Order: sequence, then structure tokens, then C-alpha cells
Amino acid sequence: MRRPVIRALAAATALFAFAMATVGGTATASADTTATSAAPTVLTGAQLASSWDGPLSTRGRYIVDASGNRFKLKAGNWAGAQGTWEGSGSTTDPANNQAGQVSYNLPLGLDRAPMGEILHGFHQLGINSIRLPFANALIHDTSTVPDVAVAANPQLKGKTPLQVYDAVVAALTADGFAVILNNHTTSYRFCCGLDGNERWNSGQSTQQWEDDWVFMANRYKADKRVVGADLRNEVRRDTWDDPNWGMGDSHDENAAFEEAGNRILQADPDMLIIMEGINWYGIPSALFSHGRPMLTPVATLSNTLINSGKLVYAAHFYAYTGPANTGAGSGPGATSDPRYEDFTPDQLASVVNQEALFVTQAGQHFTAPVWVSEFGAGGRGSTDAKEQAWFRNFTDILVANDTDFAVWPLVGWQNGGVPQDSWALVSYDANGGQLSLEDQGDWRAADWNKLVNAPSHTGQVAKSAHWNQLDLDHGDYDVSARMTALPDWSGGNRKGNCPDGERLIGLGRSDSRGLCTDAGEPATGAGDWVTVTDERYVTEGDWASGYNKLQCPDNTFAVGYAVHSNAMSALLCAPSTAKPPLTGRNVWFDHADNRPSASTGSDSAASDWAPGHYKGQCASNEYVAGVAYTWKWLHYGVPDALLCRPLG
Repeated sequence: MRRPVIRALAAATALFAFAMATVGGTATASADTTATSAAPTVLTGAQLASSWDGPLSTRGRYIVDASGNRFKLKAGNWAGAQGTWEGSGSTTDPANNQAGQVSYNLPLGLDRAPMGEILHGFHQLGINSIRLPFANALIHDTSTVPDVAVAANPQLKGKTPLQVYDAVVAALTADGFAVILNNHTTSYRFCCGLDGNERWNSGQSTQQWEDDWVFMANRYKADKRVVGADLRNEVRRDTWDDPNWGMGDSHDENAAFEEAGNRILQADPDMLIIMEGINWYGIPSALFSHGRPMLTPVATLSNTLINSGKLVYAAHFYAYTGPANTGAGSGPGATSDPRYEDFTPDQLASVVNQEALFVTQAGQHFTAPVWVSEFGAGGRGSTDAKEQAWFRNFTDILVANDTDFAVWPLVGWQNGGVPQDSWALVSYDANGGQLSLEDQGDWRAADWNKLVNAPSHTGQVAKSAHWNQLDLDHGDYDVSARMTALPDWSGGNRKGNCPDGERLIGLGRSDSRGLCTDAGEPATGAGDWVTVTDERYVTEGDWASGYNKLQCPDNTFAVGYAVHSNAMSALLCAPSTAKPPLTGRNVWFDHADNRPSASTGSDSAASDWAPGHYKGQCASNEYVAGVAYTWKWLHYGVPDALLCRPLG
């Protein structure tokens, strides 16, 4: 959500005061991005609906529709159902709500304009999808909405907030829009700092948060234009603790998002799972560690879902914040760290790549589409020259990188042609009079139209191999839908299973991480999967003399492994429909990395999926048939070599 600077300052000051009381390959804008005032291509609801089919999935860095055609998210945020109350006084007093706009915890504007007119305004902007925020409170709210909240939509009178949300979703998808559900807040409070909405488990348990998501997935699973679950908005520090990425505790965002995503996919296998990184950690003061890493941690610890074609990463950018700047203008919460608006165009392109767009690089364990699901700027009436220059430079970056996007926010209120929230792209007065970005006088129009009209990759997107990391750092890592339904195959050990349809292709030494792929994948054949705990299947000669060996039966390939501490305990092997050759080669990695040459371009060689540790990896046309290890020489049973055999 957009954070007014005064709110960010208050949040930063509160955090600082608490701390004082308790602590004793760079993307560049290379395309021709000259702004144009040409209006967007406008599709009717019927035309938009006929232009794509759900569900959506991913192929490499792109999102595709059910036919395999690129579906670029050209989106906006229809805010309101996350709440607009700012935390004090009456919830229905405009003075206590964001920009003086009372949403009644519903998508904003339903009191001022019929839903059909609001959707027509969206079509005029040239967008094809809607990020639709909600609060967890909305799911459990059994009250009926006041009549005034839906005055322009009387068909919604007497409904609960969730039923109104249902009606909005149905109207959007019937009009051709893709809808992404966004868990924005826990309570209805908006928006910043220590507001009880900091993490997915602020004000609620992780279990409740996941259960709410499963409820929402089941509620809309029949509508294939409800395409995504955006798991949580702008995860940040609360009073006591930071979120983290990979520590294995109750504040581990990497683990929580993965668990929630897999539960959603078990309920509705068609949903995209959209994950933002950490939006803020630490105390906002130069005296303490602090920053906005967003997707940076994904480079060394990515996410693997039970369906590898469903993961999308997301990030937010605003001019007045920065890589280590909350947006506070002054006071103890402000630091001298640069804001995004302070960077030159080249510097901005570099930092946006470092914090987000690097994820789109092909052939990595983290490769996925990146959706900039929030960005924006004050429009009509704004005179902030630095913000305007930033908006122009940032939209140039989105154009140059062909990046999926969603502007914040779509809908606001206006009085006599003066928006109450100048950031809104479409505003309505009390009588339903519309004021749009496309009407004369909004400086953003040229840059917005440049963005929505920009040349993009279109048509069929070729399928590409997946490379997925397995992380046994803190426990089991089971991302096989088949194996989650079966009993524990290696009791007492930590184990990792590749997603169904993928095979094990690499192991790390001393850190228990692994790499899976479906590159050249042989189809899994009929028959039982085999757990191997000894050398009974070493039948073609001793390929690692003096070492212990775990080897899959002939005509099977490794799809999982188990460790005790970090020592090898077992391999999980799946039958192959093909009968690959039984010849092979040893890949030793007890003294250095041993991964395929980066010159092949298809073996994920540049992808460091076990940073800081030696690792071995078969080539993309091979499979892991065995693992050698020893307890001699203080090797402690960690993997020393792989037996790599050709797929055919």
C-alpha cells in the first residue's frame, strides 16, 4: 500500500523510541521509452474475456494463459476491502480514514458509482487484471454493510462484507479481468508502522492465516479468472521481531509462504502463488541494522512449490522510500539513506534489478516472473518534481524489462475535479461523476500510456526447464504431492522430495541442500517408488571404491534424499518409463564445486543453490543414479560424489 510520508515518519519514530527503551547481471532501460500521449487500447468486457483463458501458469520468466500464450499482468489495485481507517477515532469519520475516504471495508467507490461504471473506467485505462486487497477480518465479519456503503449499488444492500467482495469478484471476472486475491492486512486498519498488520502472523496465528487462505481458494476455485493468491502485503518488523528469510522459526517468511502456497495448491491446483519478499527489517535508524531487501534473499534461498509452474514473485517501489529508507522525512526514524527518487536513471535500473528483476534471469533455481504489484505517484495537482522524474524513470524500467505491473491505487474520491487522493487513477464525486487519469490535466497520462502501450513479448511462450532448490536446513522439505499423501519414507531423518515430474540432479556437501529439475525429464513409470538405505543395488561395479554408496535400482532415478545431521541416510528412487543406459560417470565434489560448465547455457551452472558449500551436479541430460559418502577422514558421511547416468 502507498504510505504517506507522515505515516512512515510516525512508524519509524515509534520503532526508534521502542529500541531506545529496550536496547541498553544489471537490467538497464535500453528500450526506446519516449513518453507518448496515445490513449491505451481499450477492450470491452467481451473483448477482454475472449482474449485469454484461465487458469494462468508460468513458463520461465513469463506468465501464460491456459493456451500457453503470454498473459502480461497490466493491473491496478482496487483498494478498500483491506480497510481505510487509520487507527483512532470513529471508523466512519472521513477525518480518520486514508485521504478522507471511508471504504466501509469494501472496494472503494461502491457508494458513489455503479459497479459497471467503475469497471468501464478500468477498461479505459487499458488494464487486464485487478489486484483485490482484503483483510483477514473480512472473512470472519458477519455484520451487514450499511446501506450508505453501497448507495450506488443497491443490489448489494443487506450483504456481509465478504458477500460484497464475492459480487465484486464475479463482476470483474465476468467482464474479462483476471483477479488476484491479495491478503493485505489482518485487521481493517490502514496502513503503516506498528499497526498490527506487520506480518502474516501479526494479530493471528500462522495456522489461522493459512486456513483463511484455504477458505478463499476453495471459495473461488470454480472461477478460472480468479487466477492468483498474493499471500501477504509488505511484510515488515513489528514491535518485537523482524521477519526473516530462512531461519526456520515462527517468523520465517520463506518457510511460511511456501507452506501456505502448497496448502492453497492442494485446495486449488490452478492458482498462481504470489510471494513478496521482506519489505522492511530492523530499526529505522542509522544506529541499527535496517533495510528493505525485498527479493534479494531469493538469490540464495528460493521457494519450491508442489507445482513448479505456479510461483510468481512480487515487489513494491515508491519514489520516497529506498533500499534502506522507510520514507520518513525527519525525526529519529529518518536516515541519510538514499530514496529511489535520488538515483540517476542508471542507478535506479541497477537497484531495481538487484532487489527484484534479477529473478527473471533464465536457468536459475529462483527463475520466475516478477510482478511489480505496487508503484505509483501523486498525479493531478501534484508538483513534486523529484517524484515525477522518478515515475518517468521507473516506468521506463518497466517498459525496458517487459515487467508485469499493478499501479496503486485505482479508485478514489474527488470533489469538483480535485481528487482527495491524487494517486488514484479514477476518482468519483458524491454524485458518481468520474475523473480519470485520461482526462486532461493529469501529468501521469503520458507515462502511463507509454507503459500500457509498450511492446511486449506476446503469443506462445516455449516451455522451459525448471530448476528447483531443496532446503533441508531445518526439517523435511517435501514438495511432492505424491509423497505428502504417503507415510514417512525415512523415519527419524530430514528428507527432501522433488516436485512430481522432476528428478534430483545435484547435492550440496555439508549443508543438505539439493537441486531438482525436469530438463529432459523421463516420464515416471508404473511401479513402487523405492527407498534405498544400503548397497544392494550396486550391480554394475564398484564406482567409488572404499566409499559407502546409495544407488537406485536400474531403470529408476533419484527423486529424493534423506539425511541424519548432514550425513546421507537414504535415496528415494522412482521408476522410469524409459530404460536409460547403465553406464555413467562420477562427479566428485569433496574438494571443490563440480557443476556443469556455464557455457552450455542450459545446465543452471551459474545458479548457486548451496552457497558457501561444495556441490555436485549432473548435466541436464543426466540423472542421479547414486551417491557416495564416507565416515573416513572426518568426512562425517556427507555426500562426496554422484553417479550421473545419461537419460538416453
